[in-house]
Amino acid sequence: MTETYNFNFDNTYKSLPKQFFERLRPDHVPDPKIVSINYKLAEEIGLNLTTATQQKLSRVFSGNDLPDGSAPLSQAYAGHQFGYFSMLGDGRAHLLGEHITPNGIRLDIQLKGSGRTPYSRSGDGRAALGPMIREYLISEAMHNLGIPTTRSLAIITTGEWVRRETLLPGAILTRIASSHIRVGTFEFAANLKDIDLLKSLLDYTIERHYPEVFDYPNRAVGLIEKIMQKQADLIVHWMRVGFIHGVMNTDNMALSGETIDYGPCAFMDNYDPNTFFSSIDRGGRYSYMNQPLIAQWNLARLIEALLPMIDNNEDNAVKLGEKLIDKFSDIYKQKWLSMMRSKLGLHGDQAEDQMLIKDLLDWMHNNDADFTNTFRDLSNDKKPTEKIYKISSFQTWYKKWMVRLQKNNVSWDTSLTMMRNNNPLIIPRNHQVERVINSATQGNLKCFRDFLEVLENPYKADGKSKPYQMPPEPRERVYQTFCGT
Repeated sequence: MTETYNFNFDNTYKSLPKQFFERLRPDHVPDPKIVSINYKLAEEIGLNLTTATQQKLSRVFSGNDLPDGSAPLSQAYAGHQFGYFSMLGDGRAHLLGEHITPNGIRLDIQLKGSGRTPYSRSGDGRAALGPMIREYLISEAMHNLGIPTTRSLAIITTGEWVRRETLLPGAILTRIASSHIRVGTFEFAANLKDIDLLKSLLDYTIERHYPEVFDYPNRAVGLIEKIMQKQADLIVHWMRVGFIHGVMNTDNMALSGETIDYGPCAFMDNYDPNTFFSSIDRGGRYSYMNQPLIAQWNLARLIEALLPMIDNNEDNAVKLGEKLIDKFSDIYKQKWLSMMRSKLGLHGDQAEDQMLIKDLLDWMHNNDADFTNTFRDLSNDKKPTEKIYKISSFQTWYKKWMVRLQKNNVSWDTSLTMMRNNNPLIIPRNHQVERVINSATQGNLKCFRDFLEVLENPYKADGKSKPYQMPPEPRERVYQTFCGT
């Protein structure tokens, strides 16, 4: 009998029709070794990993040994990738099962890079260490920034080499998620043109994430409305910290409202709304400023997939769907404006707020101001004195901001606290992430561990954080990021 490590599996996804998954074990790896175990996360979700040896844990998180109660499977889904539809699926991932925490929260435990599946197509089913380090670092940073996200429980190396542009050390990431149901999962069901499949997925998703929708007169409409709110909240969070996902395909939009799949993601340094980093995004489709537009586009694909469930009459369903998607822009704009007010310490609603925000962003863009540091500098007790802030256009803006702050019905300290809670000191800057990845790939994990420690408290300064606040020198700038798949 294998050890359980307090895994408490209750695997409901396999109750869906067989078209949605394939049951299979992860591929065996020859020499698994622990790179990192997230013991804090393990404790949060009720796992006991502290008494097990590194060797035993490496076998569990490689998939060589399966904990009791696990029922590994790979999920089928489709997706619009850069606007083009494809039938897809977990080409290198295995869902071990759904773990129920002591608080009754249901979480997917998934291995990523764990071998070939029926959905692998021409892929090798493996992952390189560098991209798994990136996902671990950035997903944990996003969590600490207060942004809904999948989490990272472990990374192991496999003892194998994977061929990308060069030979790279192989690795497997253990990902924790509220679920892996995507817009693309519904697109997959719709493409099979089986109304029963679509209904089973609809009911399952509602039961898993939005059970209150069961009482709605139109469940499909209710689900869409819930997901629209969640996605608007998520994209606003991304915009708040300058995060650029990089590959917002419909298969990378989780219906739980969590950030998922960190392939070519990056954070903006100097503010430029047209910024994008992904090497495969040649036209900037997924640029910083386009993210809310792409979220709306993806939600339209979800609505299309659900049309048969919205109304039996296709014309009526289309009209209802159009009304739904037309609401997203206003939902997003209201949430974005509220977020920007928080970043600037503005309480209440004043007519000049939108222009005040626009003027600051325009100034930042025109003067290559650092996105993160500008907002944090404004969150200090005193007026910023760095050279860039001596520019007359900033001085003019600053005076207008001071006038607006006087209209707040709260104290300056209250505004400062709000700003400091919304404007991080530390983000995982691209040049620092690349340095950590390069060191880890060469066997040096100290930079990785040091960076993880600093990222635990992104809103508070301490003696270790100062070097990580610095923008890159021109020679350090990262202009492209890569999926690494």
